[in-house]
Amino acid sequence: MDGVVTFPAEFAARYRARGYWRDRPLRDVFKDWCDRFADRTALIDATRSVTFRELDERSTNLALNLLDLGIAPRDRLVVQMPNVIEFAYLHFALQKIGAIPVLALPPHRFREISFFVATAAAVATVTPDAHRDFSFTAMVDRLRAGAPHLKHGIVLGTAPEGFVSLTELIDRPATRPAGDLDAIAIDPVDPALFLLSGGTTGIPKLIPRTHNDYAYNSEMAASVCAIDQDSVLLDVLPIGHNLPLACPGLQGFLLSGAATVLHTAAGPEDVFPLIERHGVTHIHAVPALLIRWTESKLAGQHDLSSVRVIQSGGQRLQPEVRRRTASVFRNVTVQENFGMAEGLLMFVRLDDPADVRMETVGRQICPDDEIMLLGEDDQPVAFGELGELCCRGPYTLRGYYQAPEHNARAFTPDGFYRSGDLMRQHPSGNYMVEGRKKDLINRGAEKISAEEIEELILRHPAVENVACVPMPDPVLGEKNCACVVLRDGQALAVPELAGFLDQFELAKYKYPERIERFDSFPLSSFGKVSKKDLVSIVAQRIGAGA
Repeated sequence: MDGVVTFPAEFAARYRARGYWRDRPLRDVFKDWCDRFADRTALIDATRSVTFRELDERSTNLALNLLDLGIAPRDRLVVQMPNVIEFAYLHFALQKIGAIPVLALPPHRFREISFFVATAAAVATVTPDAHRDFSFTAMVDRLRAGAPHLKHGIVLGTAPEGFVSLTELIDRPATRPAGDLDAIAIDPVDPALFLLSGGTTGIPKLIPRTHNDYAYNSEMAASVCAIDQDSVLLDVLPIGHNLPLACPGLQGFLLSGAATVLHTAAGPEDVFPLIERHGVTHIHAVPALLIRWTESKLAGQHDLSSVRVIQSGGQRLQPEVRRRTASVFRNVTVQENFGMAEGLLMFVRLDDPADVRMETVGRQICPDDEIMLLGEDDQPVAFGELGELCCRGPYTLRGYYQAPEHNARAFTPDGFYRSGDLMRQHPSGNYMVEGRKKDLINRGAEKISAEEIEELILRHPAVENVACVPMPDPVLGEKNCACVVLRDGQALAVPELAGFLDQFELAKYKYPERIERFDSFPLSSFGKVSKKDLVSIVAQRIGAGA
């Protein structure tokens, strides 16, 4: 497939010989689960529950109707869906066709979605009709005007003229036989879906995840999370993320015959009743959510005793937050993990000693997950020393989609992905995250490219220079602070800057939430703006109440 960087032949042969790759499309893997667990509950959302048999039947019907609509194997669709059962129907249906979703996130707006549509040459979008005061259908109309290949706007909710209702495609009896799907040949080394990168140089890149690697990804993640058929996952993180979808996520629980509760809100007033009602045993969370939950007075009003594992990812979990979580969810083990949409997953094992669980983010889940920590000289560091995490393996990409120039910088000559995360190895063999080399702001596990926002702020007529840096936040971990050098006689406040950025139609979580003014920026020994010094100055000013 043009634009996809394939695994070298000798690595592909090794991964097949060792059983990591089974050369089966996700369509067939999903079908096995649905047949094996047919009468068990697979999915639950705010109003419904669905068995594995119903999931298979409805996704099959949807797939046939999508074929009638003109969706074909290898077609790309930009999917921007909330945590509802229709997402699972669509995910399964596209795999049955061999069509490829690009999993966008609900906050993305025209700037991001237009890039995904253009890069993937998407033939369709799947979105809600509207959310609050934002019209997704109006956005899609604008996209169509500039992208002749974008033929279809599929809508969850009310479908206006020129759009197709996803609900109607799910419910309308198909006119063609199911055998039409069986006749479609799907190559297991093709992308099954595209995930999004954290994005350090602008809008996120597209990450091709193949049928072979993504099935293995979920299988191995599920193997270290103590899942059985009586387990129940609560998925409140956006389902377009790798963690709630497949690490082990929705896919990992389905392969185990277990149920997943999908919900669109993550406040304690939503989460605690769901835990009690459905006997939730596992939850994916980020530290910001754990802080909200453990500080809520509602915890004492609900039975949370069913929860056994809370899997925390996205950013470092502070020991105090871990302790608070254990005091609220009394039967729980907080299992920290480190993962990336690009592939590599590390998990703390549930039987690791307490000090190891407290201090590390785990270790790799596959014997052929190869890890190097590289120093400033691009050479491996000694055990226990700090280095940039570089990795390759059977489910780690070999290149971003349609991005040859970026790939030349993002990978070593022998195919190791340069993550930009700084780590050291713990005496136990697990790993500890110590920071990052890449210019990212980690706002509650949503990664913000400083470069993308700086480029836009520089267009403001009052701004002479800008550097976006992380500032500490007790709940989200970090927020975006814009350090600015203003032109003579100019002023700039956060509301004015937000209004200026609105014209670029990007996700609002990227906006700076504080502005710090400088006469000039500190420079490194190489003459570059020293963001390390800026971070320290901003933290001092915040601490001093400046």
